[in-house]
Amino acid sequence: MRRRRYFPIIQGIILVSAITAQAHAGASKPTVEERSFGAMPDGTAVRQFVLTNGRGITAKVITYGAILSELHVPDRKGASANIVLGFDRLDPYLAPNPCFGAVVGRFANRISGARFALDGNEYQLANNAGKNHIHGGKLGFHKRNWEARALPVNGTSAAVRLWLLSPDGDEGYPGNLRAEVTYTLTTDNELRLDYTATTDKPTVINLTNHSYFNLHGSGDVLAHVLTIAADAYTPADDANIPTGAIAPVADTPLDFRMPAPIGARIEALRATTSGYDQNFVLRSGGGILALAASATDPKSGRTMEAWTTEPGVQLYTGNGLNGKLIGPGGVAYPLHGGFCLETQHFPDSPNKPNFPTTVLRPGQTFKSTTAFRFSNL
Repeated sequence: MRRRRYFPIIQGIILVSAITAQAHAGASKPTVEERSFGAMPDGTAVRQFVLTNGRGITAKVITYGAILSELHVPDRKGASANIVLGFDRLDPYLAPNPCFGAVVGRFANRISGARFALDGNEYQLANNAGKNHIHGGKLGFHKRNWEARALPVNGTSAAVRLWLLSPDGDEGYPGNLRAEVTYTLTTDNELRLDYTATTDKPTVINLTNHSYFNLHGSGDVLAHVLTIAADAYTPADDANIPTGAIAPVADTPLDFRMPAPIGARIEALRATTSGYDQNFVLRSGGGILALAASATDPKSGRTMEAWTTEPGVQLYTGNGLNGKLIGPGGVAYPLHGGFCLETQHFPDSPNKPNFPTTVLRPGQTFKSTTAFRFSNL
């Protein structure tokens, strides 16, 4: 009797496994291709790495800023579109732009007063956001040309590793810091970013990727349905510096515990800002790879999950976009033309002892992972 009871289940498992194997067998193998992407003003070559997973997804990464410049993903009908904001030439990246697709550091987001104290020493940073510091300073990691090499392709993934050395005193930060990020595109339709860093002096670090996503490929993202795995957020002052408090999202426009369109309550923020730009305290607490957020474009069916080992995520809805920046294929980027899920430690953590620490010491290795997983509804 026991064998008869479970035999249909076993048959089902075998059938699903066979279908999955057949689907993978019909797909092409992952590939990585290196190309030229222009040159810096001093003549230094900028390279582009094109990753494909053999199942319709293509990611393009350039060495300048370690930028994810394009990400092509199929919709429910199989039609592909670029779902990140960026450029197909180097010149617009060298001009002022809102960190499209870049890895930002040493410290993503804001540090109040452009200063922090560590082990009895005070460090003055570049004040590039009024009197405060943002995204690593005037010449942050997003404005550097990283070293890079493609990793060997295997049957399940294609990858590129990028690295740079930030010298002691860079933008005011202590320590010679080596930072590294590996982009891996898998046959499971996941784009994974693995960060590591080491230092020879005590310092602070907070790395993130600043991609703007538009799962439709054009227009605004207000109809995208968003869920964030957070019960709380960090309230901030008029300069978007956290007060140090941690407050519940319940009964606020920041409550995305249940799926809701990004634009459903955005008008409630108009008194202070033109959209979302808040840090959410993730339910996972960081330290393990856990679901941070998910978003779906109802029109195309494209769905993205963001998983991270970080304790926070900054939701930003392209509040400064105005249609003047033009992407590949002549696509203009309007107000709210993309949304960012900047997985991170909390802003101003070096000055907020109650926040998770961002201190990195000699002999330690900073490690962080964020993975974007794609599917269709």
